[in-house]
Amino acid sequence: MHQLSMRKQFLLGLGAVTLCLCSLGATYGAEIGQIKIAKGQVSVERDGKAMPATPGLRLQAADVVKTGADGSVGITMTDNSLLSAGPSSVLALDRYAFDTTTHQGKFDSTLKQGTLAVVSGKLAKQSPEAMTVRTPATILGVRGTEFVVSAEPVAR
Repeated sequence: MHQLSMRKQFLLGLGAVTLCLCSLGATYGAEIGQIKIAKGQVSVERDGKAMPATPGLRLQAADVVKTGADGSVGITMTDNSLLSAGPSSVLALDRYAFDTTTHQGKFDSTLKQGTLAVVSGKLAKQSPEAMTVRTPATILGVRGTEFVVSAEPVAR
C-alpha cells in the first residue's frame, strides 16, 4: 500500500509539472491572431527581426506591425477582433491573453503612429475594460464595439 501511495504522489507531481509546462507554452510564443490582408509594404518585427507580413502569418504578443507609405494590413485576433492599420502605421501588440471558454482576458496595444480601425471581438464585448489602445498622446479604453484612432509620431 505504501508503494501505491508513492506512485500516486509521483503521478500527481508529474501531472502538476506537465500542467505548468503546458501553461508556459501557451503564454510564451502563443499565436494571438493572424494577418488576413496585407497590401503594399507591411512587416512584422519579432524579437528584433523584421519579416514580411503575408496573409496567414501568425502573430504573437509583443509583435510590432509596420506599414509603409503604400501599406495597409488587416488582422484577425483569436477573439475575432478585427484590426486594420493604414499607411505609415506602427502598431505594437503589447499584451494579449484570451480564454476561449470564458471570453475573459486582456488586450493592450500601442499605436505609435498612423491609423487604426477596430471592430472589437469577444474579449471587449465580455469585459469592455479589458482592451486598451495607447497612442503618443493618450490611452483609450474601449467602451464600444467599433472605433478609429489616429496617431502622429512624437517629434523629438
